[in-house]
Amino acid sequence: MATPTQKSAPIESLLNAVLGKDRQATIEADTCGGCGGPAKEFKDEKSAREFEISALCQPCQDDIFGQSDEDEEE
Repeated sequence: MATPTQKSAPIESLLNAVLGKDRQATIEADTCGGCGGPAKEFKDEKSAREFEISALCQPCQDDIFGQSDEDEEE
């Protein structure tokens, strides 16, 4: 179970509205706030940490943020 980062009440409310879900509950359940799929495997610690912030699984992070140059070389 991942631990969601702490946000102020107004920011948490905004993020919940954007996701259409409870961000904290989604993260604690290891599910993606974007696609609703499982969010347990990440390519690195930075991506796992991003999940605790944004509630996005690795494929959704890649879709939104793109892949780094290092990823494209692999």
